[in-house]
Amino acid sequence: MDLNAIQQAIKEAGFDGWLFYDFHNRNLIDYRILGIDSERMATRRWFYWVPAEGEPIRLVHGVEPSRLDGLPGEKRVYSRWVELHEALGSLFGTARTVAMQYSPLCDIPYISMVDAGTIELVREAGGVEIVSSADLVSRFEAVFGAEGAESHRRAMHTILAVKDEAYAKIGAAVTAGETLTEYDIARFILDRFEAEGLDAGGHVPIVGVDGHPADPHFEPTEENAVPFARDQCVLIDLWAREKAPTSIFADVTWCGFIGQDVPEEYQQMFEAVCAGRDAGVALVRERFAAGELLEGWEVDDVVRAEVERAGFGDQFIHRTGHSIGFEVHGNGANIDNFETRDRRTILAGTCFSIEPGIYFTDRRAVRTEIDVLITPEGEVEVVGDIQQELILIP
Repeated sequence: MDLNAIQQAIKEAGFDGWLFYDFHNRNLIDYRILGIDSERMATRRWFYWVPAEGEPIRLVHGVEPSRLDGLPGEKRVYSRWVELHEALGSLFGTARTVAMQYSPLCDIPYISMVDAGTIELVREAGGVEIVSSADLVSRFEAVFGAEGAESHRRAMHTILAVKDEAYAKIGAAVTAGETLTEYDIARFILDRFEAEGLDAGGHVPIVGVDGHPADPHFEPTEENAVPFARDQCVLIDLWAREKAPTSIFADVTWCGFIGQDVPEEYQQMFEAVCAGRDAGVALVRERFAAGELLEGWEVDDVVRAEVERAGFGDQFIHRTGHSIGFEVHGNGANIDNFETRDRRTILAGTCFSIEPGIYFTDRRAVRTEIDVLITPEGEVEVVGDIQQELILIP
């Protein structure tokens, strides 16, 4: 744990301090930021108060008094519940704004790690205002340096090559009249990742034809998969990272058509999501070039407006994008003003997807997904190729 960095972040956010809390190893965000072991037995509540200035305080139960011994600061021990309430009452001194892993109205579920009762307890016992630690968490969970950026670029290079191999394999099978299913291609992708030293995080790539990917998280299995055939629309969404623990995921979606005569509606759908995607990238570039702050919800609005303008707004049923980091869905700003209103700031040294989609359950779906990397220096980089035309599978 870098105490100086945490206290500097608290000051810059304008808060009086940051209160970390856990019960039964549920709040993994705190364990990662504080650098403590989440595998140790933890059957009692603990609190770790980090003021903007001054010495932190460890508040632990008498049954597990050593739970936070690896952290700096004074240790206080409670046993009875009345002692806990009293300890919280004296924990904050003159502090009034206390950040916790809490999101008002649960706007950002990724951050809502502290239960409502504990929030009420801290407010009442401590006499403080609880504010969201969302942007603080982003600084310590989503920001990575030059090494992480390079690992992301390397992973992207490989998964785009595997994507090309997958589409070529589909074309060869259909041309030869061989039976090849969505599940077969998903397994092929995973096998290629393993051969290239990549890890998909334990999940199966999304490979679907026609109406299958109208379920945006369609997972092909041996039972539900269908063979590829002429005149099908094909969507492949694949993600992976290098196996080093500090490597960053890459995540893309490309669409194609088996044949030459693309249905007019499918072409219109593809052009609409591309227009939305490009409008989103333009906004990000504009704001960072001007040195202005940008929040996730703002990008969603711009992308969604283009899809709505094309007449497909009702079929765009999810947020525009998500944070990408050590996990494929990271803890930075999501590109979202649809499922939630994500008011987190998009920070330098982070990565996120822009992936508008259009879904008709009864016939077809389309999605284009790119990764936008904000370098540690604040430069905006779309990593890898951007799909400009549907892949025509011969």
